[in-house]
Amino acid sequence: MHNKNILISGAGIAGPALAYWLNRYGFTTTVVERARALREGGQAVDFRGEAHLTVLRRMGILEEVHAMRTAMGDQVVVNAEGRKVASLPSGFMSGDVEIHRGDLSRIIHDRTKDGTEYVFGDWITSITESADGVHVTFAHGEPRDFDLVLGADGLHSGVRALVFGDESRFLHELGYYVAGISVPNHLDLDRTGLIYNEPNRGVLLASDRDRSVASAAFFFASPRLSYDRHDVDQQKKLVSDAFAHVGWETRRLLSHLPDATDFYFDSIAQIRMDRFTKGRVALVGDAGYGATLGGLGTGLAIVSAHVFAGELALANGDHRVAFPRYVEAITDYARGCQKVAGNAGPFLAPATRAKIWQRNQTYRMLSSRPLAGFFNKLSTKAANGITLRNYPG
Repeated sequence: MHNKNILISGAGIAGPALAYWLNRYGFTTTVVERARALREGGQAVDFRGEAHLTVLRRMGILEEVHAMRTAMGDQVVVNAEGRKVASLPSGFMSGDVEIHRGDLSRIIHDRTKDGTEYVFGDWITSITESADGVHVTFAHGEPRDFDLVLGADGLHSGVRALVFGDESRFLHELGYYVAGISVPNHLDLDRTGLIYNEPNRGVLLASDRDRSVASAAFFFASPRLSYDRHDVDQQKKLVSDAFAHVGWETRRLLSHLPDATDFYFDSIAQIRMDRFTKGRVALVGDAGYGATLGGLGTGLAIVSAHVFAGELALANGDHRVAFPRYVEAITDYARGCQKVAGNAGPFLAPATRAKIWQRNQTYRMLSSRPLAGFFNKLSTKAANGITLRNYPG
């Protein structure tokens, strides 16, 4: 077999999923991750449609994912007084099965840790390709040589920047931002979520398995913001300023912002590339074709890892054969998922009160029994937009 020694950047979801399949096919894998440990907690992610479920089943983790599912109920739209305005069926936002990202990462890591070298607290600083392999330097570790390098390091991929060019060439911001923190479940929510909107602002509060804790998410429309991605206090102030005059429970939720240790903030954006392989380097998951939210990103990462590793195994490790086949298999599928993501911002933070009202009317239709099944099929169409090959093993 060719190219047996493979470096993977990123220990989120796509990276460990790649390691799982590559190990199964006889490759040797190393995963390098900038964080000092696996990222715990995080937002809930969902799987929907047979393509997603088939890959989880082939990995042997579907039952474990079900056992740790959030089992969320309906999402309820409320007004400033907290009264119900409309509701959205659980399946529309939570899919067939929903799980916290950290729980999913732990499940796959545990399946790979004995056969994969995990290096935490380090990252790639240079990638130099030769005819026989790739020479890689790291921020802290000694330089090493690999046969292939895979970027599975997310929307702000370091591998992509080193090999394909500056992020600004590929990151397309959609005019919205999202932030999230964990807060006490002061409303005693039980596997349900509440959504409150004012023009260009959306607040979502939800609690699932652990009723002592809730997750608060803030969505807002804005012209492009200039900020330091590593300055958390600056980002928290941007969120606080954006929601300073928003009603309902917003002020109370914002009071937890200064001390939040799991704060997340980013623009709602997509990665758009004409190609996501170059020489001995390939991008898998969000690094090559991701979206901040709404683009079925975790399911796409799981599927694309399966496809990439399967094509490499079928090609007996020859990247010159496998990489084009991977690109052909995944490109249309990824673009279909990104089309869904383009509606996330306007749906979660409608621009005007009239558009909020229209969105709520859509919620009411989604809740009606005759239309619920129809819209559920629409929500899984993109997720099912690929025919999976029966790869070896």
